[in-house]
Amino acid sequence: MLDHQYFNFIARDGCRLNAAIFKPKNNISKSTLVLLHGGGPDHQSLLPLAKRLCYDRTVILPDVRGYGKSVCYDPNNYTWANYASDINDLLNYLQIPDAVIGGAGIGTTISLKAAITYPERVSGLILISVEDIEDDESKALEVAFFEQYMDQIRQNGLTAAWESILSNLSPVIGAMVRDAIPRSDAKSILAAASIVYDRAFYNINELREISVPLLVIPGNDQRHPSALAIQLAQLLKQAVLSNVGLSDKIRTMEDFADAFTTVINSFLNSRSW
Repeated sequence: MLDHQYFNFIARDGCRLNAAIFKPKNNISKSTLVLLHGGGPDHQSLLPLAKRLCYDRTVILPDVRGYGKSVCYDPNNYTWANYASDINDLLNYLQIPDAVIGGAGIGTTISLKAAITYPERVSGLILISVEDIEDDESKALEVAFFEQYMDQIRQNGLTAAWESILSNLSPVIGAMVRDAIPRSDAKSILAAASIVYDRAFYNINELREISVPLLVIPGNDQRHPSALAIQLAQLLKQAVLSNVGLSDKIRTMEDFADAFTTVINSFLNSRSW
């Protein structure tokens, strides 16, 4: 028997999105926690972590637009505004006034965008392996990189496209991506790559207006630089920098959950959520 259930909700632009929900294991329900997976995997990459965090709170794991069962084929529907709106639509569907929002990789960027766009809906943030915020030159390089990735998907398929990338990323990212590929819709993921043409932020100072408590867990590769996590923790007054970050020792989804459960629970329990 599953320890979680699935549901679908409709985003403001008509996209049908999928999510898993874990109900609290005891009779006390603290603030809801929404966790967003990284770009490439689907929600199943966070199942082991959610199972450890749902003792006294509801935990929701959406399939981020474009991934898993949140299939969307229109490249024009991939904007950071839409990703933030998806969080708002999720909370509206569940009739939840606000929640702690977080995730890994692209999930951190969506969480930060949601916190700025819908501050009344975000009571806290948990950021695992924050994505880089590029300057203009780095953004141009990122666009060229993603266009090559998209060409690889078209010509050689999703597996081949990812294998050319994963050697430069943290080992656990590779494990999560490879696990998700058999469940992935390549056409949808190809469309999702169009997010590269939009920009969530132009510089880190745009995040100064975030005033909620947040936990920052450093990444360990060029795409998710630890230096950015440190800089973000220094910039925001209510930020807590984790003393545990992503490392090459974290190789599986279970390792990921083992590494971060304690620090996340400690952060959550230090507030009245």
